[in-house]
Amino acid sequence: MRALVSMRSAPYAQLKDGVPDPEPRPDEALVEVQAFSLNRGETRRLQTLEPGTVTGWDLAGTVRRQAGDGGPREGARVVGLRNAGAWAELAAVKVEHLAELPDGIPLEQAAALPVAGLTALRALERAGFILGKRVLVTGASGGVGRFAIQLAKLAGAHVTGVSRRTEGLRQLGADELAPEIDLEGPTYDAILDAVGGPVLGRALQRVAPGGIVVSFASTVTEPVSYPTRELFARAPGARLYGFYIFSELDHTRSGSTDLRRLADLVAAKRLDPQIDLTLSWEDSAQAIEALLDRRVNGKAVLTVG
Repeated sequence: MRALVSMRSAPYAQLKDGVPDPEPRPDEALVEVQAFSLNRGETRRLQTLEPGTVTGWDLAGTVRRQAGDGGPREGARVVGLRNAGAWAELAAVKVEHLAELPDGIPLEQAAALPVAGLTALRALERAGFILGKRVLVTGASGGVGRFAIQLAKLAGAHVTGVSRRTEGLRQLGADELAPEIDLEGPTYDAILDAVGGPVLGRALQRVAPGGIVVSFASTVTEPVSYPTRELFARAPGARLYGFYIFSELDHTRSGSTDLRRLADLVAAKRLDPQIDLTLSWEDSAQAIEALLDRRVNGKAVLTVG
């Protein structure tokens, strides 16, 4: 089969013929991939992988062979995720990380859902009941941030987005926008942090008593520092939760149902995947460069074929 494999130098990935087909386990379906989305985390690590590695998390396509343990049947349109191996014509996907798509959702839109959509959904569920509460989202212009704003608004929260790029965020439901967290400003019941470093340090100083800060990315690799008393004394009961989507799904076993929830919202036009760039995988270099240079507001999707 053909696959997009890693390189150590720019453009960091190239199409290659003759890559061995995956061999699904009994709990995996064989999926013919027709679209996949790019996530900044997987693109940033391309140059650190063994050259020729097939990486990739998000995918959408058609079931070529049903899993021995059941799941979507042959020919079903599906969305799924892997911790590696989605950037290929074929992928073996665990049934618990695979969902059949409703009518009315294009595969390109479905491909944008898995990692970014699931991270936003499950991070907000870690925050608990947020109706009428204050939620802050850092890195709000990114893929996860745009999903989080919409989902938090759907849940009835007052949403603040933090980003220096704010195009379109109010239309998604953000009640307030700011370039950074104001240390003299309000506190928040839930903070979803996609940045790390000093931004996470500021978040810990603005979480409300009993609130939660969910840390799921480290765009900035600087160490995190904050006045300790700002957490234990000012916000007793507040928590910092380290979130990694694949570990989270191993714990909740909710990947399939959560993906279908997101897909149903898209089909009902209540959730917009915010795809900013769609290209053929023949043009992967252009997409990877745009993502690494932060020229993508939302999601980048590549079509296979």
